[in-house]
Formats: sequence, C-alpha cells, structure tokens
Amino acid sequence: MAMWSVTQIVTYLKDSLDHNPFLGDLWITGEISNLSRSSAGHLYFTIKDTEGQLRCVMFRAEGRGGQNLNNGDAAIVHGRISVYPARGELQIYVDLAQPEGTGVFQLEFERLKSQLEEEGLFDPMRKRPLPRFPKTIGVVTSPTGAVFHDICNVLQRRYPLAEVLLSPALVQGDKAAPSIVEAIRILNSLHNVDVVIVARGGGSIEELWPFNEEIVARAIYASQAPVVSGIGHETNNTIADLVADLRTPTPSAAAEIVTIDTNELRRHISFWQQSSFTNTSQAIIQGKHQVGNLTRRIERQIPNIHLLQQRLDEFVNTLALRLDASLKLASQRLYGIQQYLFSLDPTVVLNRGYAFVRDEQEQHPLTKLNQALPGKGLEITVSDGSFKAHVSNPGVSDSEKV
Repeated sequence: MAMWSVTQIVTYLKDSLDHNPFLGDLWITGEISNLSRSSAGHLYFTIKDTEGQLRCVMFRAEGRGGQNLNNGDAAIVHGRISVYPARGELQIYVDLAQPEGTGVFQLEFERLKSQLEEEGLFDPMRKRPLPRFPKTIGVVTSPTGAVFHDICNVLQRRYPLAEVLLSPALVQGDKAAPSIVEAIRILNSLHNVDVVIVARGGGSIEELWPFNEEIVARAIYASQAPVVSGIGHETNNTIADLVADLRTPTPSAAAEIVTIDTNELRRHISFWQQSSFTNTSQAIIQGKHQVGNLTRRIERQIPNIHLLQQRLDEFVNTLALRLDASLKLASQRLYGIQQYLFSLDPTVVLNRGYAFVRDEQEQHPLTKLNQALPGKGLEITVSDGSFKAHVSNPGVSDSEKV
C-alpha cells in the first residue's frame, strides 16, 4: 500500500490546478465579504453566492481595481484558481476586480491593456517613423467591404506611384483574430512592404473585439514594417491602436497619413526651381557689381588702365558665361526631374497605347495571365475612357480553339 505525505498530495493538487487551462483564466461574479487589506497593500477577501464561496487574494503588484471594492459589493473578478500549500486551501489569485455593472468586454480590455502596457508594447520610444515615399503599401482588411475600396481611392488620388498589396483577413467574429495575425505575417514575409495599414469600418465593442485580442497586439508589435491602424471611427479605441506605430481615426485617414500628395510634391519642385533661378540671378548681379567696384578702384589708382580694363572686361564676360551656363544646367536638371515625374503619370502611359485592366467586380489590377479566368468580367481603361470585356478562354489563340 503506497503512502503519501501531505506535502506530496498538496503539491500534486496545486500542479493539477495550475496546468488546467480552464481554471487559469476565469471570470467570476459574486458578493465580496471578509475584505481585508494588509500593510503591504495586498487584498484578502471571499467571493460568494447563495450556495458557495471561494477565498481570494489580490497582490498589490499584480492586481488592478481592488481599491474600489467594499464588503457587500456585487463584483466581477478575473484570475486563476490554485492551492495555497501552507494551509492546503483552494483560492483565487485575482489580477482584476471591478464592481458588477462594468461590461465584461470592457473589463477584459482594461486587463489586457494594463498587462501589455507593463510589458512596454505601448512605449512611444519604440514607435517607428513612417517612410516618406513608400513604394509598396500593405493593407490588412476584409476584401469584400468598402474599406479597401476607400483606401485605394485615397492612395490613387494622392500617390499613384505606390503599389498596394491586399492581405485579406476576417475582421469580425471568432476566427478574425487568427486571420488578422496571418495576414500581417504574410505581408512581412514578402520583405518589400514599406508600411502596413490595418483597417476596419466602425462597429460596437463586440464587433471590433478581434482588434483587442492579445495575439493581434503581439503580431502588430512584431511586424518588421511600421503599422498604421485605421480601425472604426474616431471614438473607437482598441488595443491594436495602442500598439500600432501610428493610430488614425478612420481607414481613409490611414491612407492619407502614409502618403504625400503628389500635387504638393510638384509645388515643392516648382518652388526649388524658382529659388535656384533667383539665387543664380542674384549671384550674377552681385558678381557684376563687385567687378564694377574693382574697376572703378583701379581707374582711380592707375591713370592708364586700358590693358587692365580689357582683361577685366574679359573676366566679366567669362564670369557671366559661366554663371549663365550654371543657370542653364540647373534649369535642365529641374526640367529632367519634372519630365521624370511626368513619365510616372499613369495617363501618360495610357496615351502611349497601353491599357489598364482590372477585375470588374473586385477592382483588382490584372498583372498575370493566370488571373484572367474564363467568364471573368473586366474593366479596361485606355487614354480617353473605359469599357467592359469578358474573358473567353485566356491563353489560347484563335488557331488553337476547337
């Protein structure tokens, strides 16, 4: 017959409870009684209902909300159940407690927010600046909603030079959080995405809850590319917003913030061109003025200065030619930059005889032959407008059709 010590049994029970996932993450409601506070700031109390009770301990360094508790309060507590070996007693190790009436979603939000804040996930010092001229912009959102369409419209209007990559994800429901995590992982695996937008339209706290999940917060924190959140409306606030490198009030605002307006860029170039012309002209005038002063000084000091005057005239002419050449060179460079920007204008490409082909329904650009599935509706844009088309049997020439 096996014999066991009390310590062995208590240790076995404690290990069993500590490794039980159900008992490690519990929300419990009941009435607070036998509340006491130790000199170190720890709380000890009992939570009970009409037919049972459980002892609770909330350590000062681990618990939040205990200052609002009083005996007789109806409360909600979160924690894990384990055994206190010294007395062999079952008790709840509480990390969050609030008077009843606070929503469970809000309580979980506050609990996770405090936990991640302590770990440094919200630290402003770790937030990265956004690239000024992104070449590739990744978007994590639903492929079927209006959010992606709105983002594309903003990017096309402000900065059509960037490539937009959609990494589709569910944005509502129990499977949304893992889907968002996978979408972020896929974009980071490409290694050419300069910035990531995580976006969703507005909704209730329940609808936006996937963006309050811990796995989503940690995926955003671990992203190699900077992450901009555009979740819900301005009044919505999620854990994902707090972890992101930059939070914006709406998806469209996220698209605005990650790009520079090309019209503004053209204004800057025009300003630089004008400044260069002005500065060069002033340099010429100043040079001529200095030469004139020098000439007059020489004339006053030397009665016969014809030979020197001729040399000075040659010097003035040479200086003017060089300054004029510098001005022309600067103007040519600025003109080259303008022509380069002009060549990037999509309408210029269309005027050369090219066409832009998009999926008629999803508005995605078709860049490869295997995307043109039979029966797919297309929208083809040329220089003076657009027309619709359907794919009959892409990749097969007329001579090969049966």
